[in-house]
Amino acid sequence: MTSWNHTVVTYFQFLPFSSIPEIQGSLFCLVLLTYLSTLVGNILIIVITMVDAALHSPMYFFLKNLSFLEIGYTTSTIPKMLVNFLTQRKSISFLGCATQMYAFSLLGIAECCLLAAMAYDRYVAICHPLHYTTMMSWNVCFLLSAVSWFIGVLVAFGQTTFIFTLPYCGPNRINHFFCDLPPLLKLACVDTYKNEITIYIISVLFIMIPFFLIIVSYVQILHTIFKMPSASDKRKTFSTCSSHLVVVTLFYGSGIVTYLRPKAHYSSSSNKLLSLSYTLMSPMMNPLIYSLRNKEVKQALKRLIAKNITMCH
Repeated sequence: MTSWNHTVVTYFQFLPFSSIPEIQGSLFCLVLLTYLSTLVGNILIIVITMVDAALHSPMYFFLKNLSFLEIGYTTSTIPKMLVNFLTQRKSISFLGCATQMYAFSLLGIAECCLLAAMAYDRYVAICHPLHYTTMMSWNVCFLLSAVSWFIGVLVAFGQTTFIFTLPYCGPNRINHFFCDLPPLLKLACVDTYKNEITIYIISVLFIMIPFFLIIVSYVQILHTIFKMPSASDKRKTFSTCSSHLVVVTLFYGSGIVTYLRPKAHYSSSSNKLLSLSYTLMSPMMNPLIYSLRNKEVKQALKRLIAKNITMCH
């Protein structure tokens, strides 16, 4: 291991997202439109959950945190990608690359933990409704949110330090649109087998353990729902957690395939597309999923629109 001061590479250069120059402009417009939609949708969710008293509950407290995470998660990679579409020199400094990886890892790991906290909230609401107010007090909500952020900060710092203390003395061209773990490891001047094993263990611990907790929560939730005598009660109860379940599927589906698949199946082209799905498409879809599938959010949105129309008149 060498220190940062001993590294030869002072910047990294991204390869074009597509090898066809003619579609760069179309890709720029598509990514920009999707990014703006992501920002607008998640900011709207934050505003609605803050101003509407009916949404001042633990479930929407976590949703507000999730939207905030999604904004930061997307912003850590997409603006640089948009700039690279418009410039010939698609480069990023060594420190800038480390900062981008740190922010991306922090927000991604924090989101994994927050999704697990949201699953626990739904478990308590459905399986222990009489104890919900005590088991999910505001102190507990703040604690779960703070722990999610703390784990993200801690793991991202260790992971980023681990990667950027490797010696980089040869090629500096990253076949990706942001500073991600697999393409950076390929550029190191030493054997990275131990590093790959360590990163794999970290991924299993801080991606798969929250995912396992989500699975356990939903097994209990489904068990409780199936015991309900009324079909309408089953549908109504399941609808309260269906949005979260769809979001978990989108986020974890692409993330697990990207980081936990065997190295023999790694492909730079497919990895870029998968990364784009969970860095941009999933954060854009979350507000749509919650607004279209959640009656309370739709009603709050209608009240907000009606209030603004009244104020304008």
